Amino acid sequence: MISVQNHLLPLSGNKWLLFFSAALILGACSPKVRPVSTPVKQVEKPQPKPVEKPPVKPAAKVSVISMILPMGLDHVRPRNYSGAGLSQANMSIEYYQGFKLALDSLAAQGANFKLQLFDSKDDASAAHSLAYNPQIRTSDLVVGPVYPDGMKLFTSTMGIRTAILSPLSPASPATIKNNNLITVIPPLEYHAVGAAQYINDKLKPKKIFILRSGFSQENDYVVNFKKATDSLSNKKIKIVSVIITRGKLSGLLPQLSKTERNVFVIPATDQAFLGVTLRSLDTLNKNYPVVLFGHPSWEKFSFLKADILQRLKTHITSSDKVNYKQESTIAFLRNYRKVYHVEPTDYAIKGFDEGLYFGKQLLEGNKDMSAIDKTDFTGIHNGFHFVKKPGLGWVNTHVNILMYSNFELKQVE
Repeated sequence: MISVQNHLLPLSGNKWLLFFSAALILGACSPKVRPVSTPVKQVEKPQPKPVEKPPVKPAAKVSVISMILPMGLDHVRPRNYSGAGLSQANMSIEYYQGFKLALDSLAAQGANFKLQLFDSKDDASAAHSLAYNPQIRTSDLVVGPVYPDGMKLFTSTMGIRTAILSPLSPASPATIKNNNLITVIPPLEYHAVGAAQYINDKLKPKKIFILRSGFSQENDYVVNFKKATDSLSNKKIKIVSVIITRGKLSGLLPQLSKTERNVFVIPATDQAFLGVTLRSLDTLNKNYPVVLFGHPSWEKFSFLKADILQRLKTHITSSDKVNYKQESTIAFLRNYRKVYHVEPTDYAIKGFDEGLYFGKQLLEGNKDMSAIDKTDFTGIHNGFHFVKKPGLGWVNTHVNILMYSNFELKQVE
């Protein structure tokens, strides 16, 4: 059973709420029919043996989940939304619908949830104010706020002991620093660690070449990749990190092999740098075999040339890969369309995975979420493998390894 509280007006597009409310009113106002008793001739019948009724199973204890999303309901008419505001509202609705669909499936198994929805308005100060709401403070699980600034202010309030789920942001928990935080989208550092793990275990190179553009935003990836590689290989793999200008790779030729795979890592996201450097690497690949590892953002870059990426045997890490052919995905798509009459987005899929996983935790009595580091999960968009970090809460460290093959990204691990 799920009861849902929405503390502000719904968006005007959610007509299903109106129909739902109307059905409740009509049901409440339906006439009551009383049967008229008539005398019935008593006929003596043999008394049946009393049947022992099975004991009534007590209803499952209600688990309260408070969800804080940037609905922007004070701009309830679509014309009042900015482009960014409408995008945030759509994201919130899609995530909520996926999450609730998961809770509905658990309710069919006997779970009992109360889902409370609050609007953060994409305002960090509003998120901070919600932290004092007693309905939220007494919840079994808080989902949101979505954005790091709001989460930082929300968790800064003293006295909240409830587990707080960061549902969609890959921001490092080190920027928030709360022992009750659950970061479900792996931060960038774990993409670097995942790439280092795969290279060390599967490729076993003697050297790894890191090609940098020189921008400081690459430091987080590079530092964590080096640290992980040194730890995994006991410093037996040499790291060669260089800043590349105008695609010039000739200085690396004396260190390259013509017979063994040369492993390159490019943590850059700059379009101009990538265009020139990848073309140079493609030329180099004709005489020196290349295996390339790129930044996880490359998955969304339409300007990258698939034929070049494929020739370079390009790998990337991902926390957002959906296999639309697997049975669980097909079942989810069918159910989502049946309930909401629209196609699910990535946000709906993430909402469903997270609702299913954390709903099960509550159903099994793990209300403080202390056991999630012992319970892995394979979802539709990613797997969950949580690690407890002192002072930072729990962090999902699982990433997929993808490789360009037949002009598409395919999962290799």
